[in-house]
Amino acid sequence: MENDAAKHDEKSTGKSLHGLAWHALPPDEIAALWKTSKQSGLTAQEAAQRLSDFGENCLPEPVRRAAWLRFLLQFHNPLIYVLLLAGSVTLALGGLVDALVILGVVVINAVIGFVQEGKAERALDAVRGMLAARAAVVRDGERQHIDAAQLVPGDLVLLESGDKIPADLRLIHTRNLQVIESALTGESAPVEKESAAVSQQANLADRTNMCYSGTLVSYGQAQGIVVATGVLTEIGRIGAMVSDVKSLVTPLTRRLDQFARQITAFILGVATVTLLYGYYIAQLPLFDLFLAVVGLAVAAIPEGMPAIVTIVLAIGTRVMARKKTIVRRLPAVETLGSVSVICTDKTGTLTRNEMTAVRLVFAGCEITVSGAGYAPDGGFHINGVSIDPAAIAGFEDLARCALLCNDARIHHDFADNWTLTGDPTEGALMTLAHKAGMEPSGAAPQWPRVDAIPFESERQYMVTLNHDHGGRHLLFLKGAPERVFSLCKTQSGGTAIDRDYWEAAVTRAAQAGERVLALAQAQWLENRQDIEVSDIAPRFELLGLVGIIDPPREEAIAAVAECHSAGVRVKMVTGDHAITAAAIGSQLGLVSGRTLTGDAIENLDDSALREHALTTDIFARATPEHKLRLITALQSQGHLVAMTGDGVNDAPALKAADIGVAMGQKGTDAAREASDLVLTDDNFATIASAIREGRVVYDNIKKSLMHMLPTNGGEAGVILLAIFAGLPLPVTAGQILWVNTVTSVTLALALAFEPAERGVMTLAPRPPGEPLITQALGLRILFVIVLMVAATFAIFNWELQRGSSLETARTAAVNMIVVCELFYLFNVRHFTAHAFRLETLRGNPVVLLVSGILIVLQLAFTYTAPMHHLFKSVALDIHSWAAILSLGLLLFLCVEAEKTFLRIARIDRL
Repeated sequence: MENDAAKHDEKSTGKSLHGLAWHALPPDEIAALWKTSKQSGLTAQEAAQRLSDFGENCLPEPVRRAAWLRFLLQFHNPLIYVLLLAGSVTLALGGLVDALVILGVVVINAVIGFVQEGKAERALDAVRGMLAARAAVVRDGERQHIDAAQLVPGDLVLLESGDKIPADLRLIHTRNLQVIESALTGESAPVEKESAAVSQQANLADRTNMCYSGTLVSYGQAQGIVVATGVLTEIGRIGAMVSDVKSLVTPLTRRLDQFARQITAFILGVATVTLLYGYYIAQLPLFDLFLAVVGLAVAAIPEGMPAIVTIVLAIGTRVMARKKTIVRRLPAVETLGSVSVICTDKTGTLTRNEMTAVRLVFAGCEITVSGAGYAPDGGFHINGVSIDPAAIAGFEDLARCALLCNDARIHHDFADNWTLTGDPTEGALMTLAHKAGMEPSGAAPQWPRVDAIPFESERQYMVTLNHDHGGRHLLFLKGAPERVFSLCKTQSGGTAIDRDYWEAAVTRAAQAGERVLALAQAQWLENRQDIEVSDIAPRFELLGLVGIIDPPREEAIAAVAECHSAGVRVKMVTGDHAITAAAIGSQLGLVSGRTLTGDAIENLDDSALREHALTTDIFARATPEHKLRLITALQSQGHLVAMTGDGVNDAPALKAADIGVAMGQKGTDAAREASDLVLTDDNFATIASAIREGRVVYDNIKKSLMHMLPTNGGEAGVILLAIFAGLPLPVTAGQILWVNTVTSVTLALALAFEPAERGVMTLAPRPPGEPLITQALGLRILFVIVLMVAATFAIFNWELQRGSSLETARTAAVNMIVVCELFYLFNVRHFTAHAFRLETLRGNPVVLLVSGILIVLQLAFTYTAPMHHLFKSVALDIHSWAAILSLGLLLFLCVEAEKTFLRIARIDRL
């Protein structure tokens, strides 16, 4: 009983400790709270007990629906109901082949949805994959390597360079520790860590005494006490957020669902009214009336619409893949075209995620360095004018110091890519030296290193001792400006150091968001081959300052401008510092005068955040919760929001946004699996191209529907008018199926290959709530329906009046519908622009190919014996064709006249 009570007490204590501000507590207190030793760690018995109490250090599998249920739910859609109804009616008419085609479309759509939903559910698996596999711990006073899943709170963990951190740790001892936290916080540079307590109010990115699960040690060693494992870690909390966020439906699916419900209700309503009228008023035979109403339903239902939409999206997916955008969910292609706000991460998305030296300050001048990343391309400029750096006093000394007081290396591969090994800040200095014409292969042998004092956060500098084979020994120093200034007596040229000048330069660079390093050198004794910390005294000559930043991609600047011209707002949401974010935002063309930090977001209620979300372009020190609140605030105001990112910290927001865009190269698996689109080149500029393609896809879907719906409506109108007028049906149900399955779908499909309309990226995004069939588009459809019904009845009655048989009149009516479709195809290739232009003929060769195929098929329908048997068609003479073609041309000219009216009214899209 006593033992059980002790276990219960320990378990309760563990739960009560959850949520404490570990970063604000001293190491001794943390060790006491977790009842662990800072030297020998836990005992094996204690670790086993805590593993039983707290569970394994891993994220639990989410509760998921069974595969069979997920598959069946793919059929729970109004549009699918319409298709099943169409298939049932077609089967009732004896059209087994057509019914199987419709059923095939339904099943294919369900399979696609099932597969894509399965991919989306792997987002949490990717977060789980961020956890480390092994961990070095001290238990019973001995160093051990254990499975990271066996870690428990209170374990003493050892870290060294290259380790993936296995749990949330409170550091108790550090030595030159630097941790890459960009995947979790968005901080672009490695973060220096120490063991001292920090403020309880410190943000996640400012908790310099904490290491979080899933981040990476880039340099140094440390010891830390485990304070959270599994779901209680920061990465576990994000994983829970990913699993809690419900995927939003896209505008296209919303519009299709709405349209399906509307057309279902309309068809059922019209069919009911027609049946009642025909039976009770016109007193038509019930069987004949039933067949006519069934024909009406078959005519009105656009059974090819899902296939057309899926094919258009698939074509857009293929085009975007060629443009380095991988689509994970088909509707996402169209969604980008309707995006009104892009919330984008900074590091690795708008910027290169490669630290670059951009500013050099000397005693007599300031130099701008061009080029970005680790490729040694670029030059040196003063006031925009290119200069020879060798003419600048002290430049060679500074470049040599940057090269030799450095442990990083940059490498060039056969694909002309430059990569870094080592610290990113040192990589920027190494690249600077390369741009100055110095290379390690030449300078290092000339000035070999004899000794070094590595960088430590307590000292804030690094020193190397090098000699030149001629008896000359130099100390090279780099570090934080204030610390280096205190160790310098002179500046380049031998004059006394001017602290006011240098501090003003540091302020200018810092205000530009740059990280500033000071470089210095000093003569050293010829008889000494070593240096100690005690030797580092005010003896140095200050060579200059280097301003370093993770620069924006040049193509991202142009992409942001293009998004703005397309009416799309771009907002930077980053975990980086506010000053750095504002500096990058200004270079990108964002409104940088006002930056909202995570602390400020915390203090805003939802109403105030909605107001700030619209007026602010730059959000800094943002956590995953802040990103979610921001997206929700924008969505609540009717905006369609895209979120781009590459870190695990971006995964919840990527999933919550209307469309998530992840980086494919440097992005984490968690971000990619939570996204809808993946950019294979990690380039924000690709998003502008994707938005353009998304708009083209949506336009082509509307053009396909704009062609298909008047056809269905015209056929239904012909039957409806015949019933109400008490006339014979101009077309039979079988002939309607021929038109729908062979001609209407074929021609509408050709529109999937249409190129972009002129000025597609100068128009504002379509409102998310805009219906699929707008008022202008509805009027166009109605106008064409009236024209088609009039032309069909005209040719039908004309044939009867000149003594043709009913079969001849019906054959002429079917051909009239098809010819109207064919002429109308060239109308709809442009919403309001006229069709009398060369690009209408050669802009889409598929249209000409499909038109030729359709003509052949229709001639077969009219003149071949098998078609005569199947569809009761007969051959037509030259007079019939002359009348049909004349009426088709008249329809074409009428629609062009209507488009002229729209242009006069300044309506540029339907």
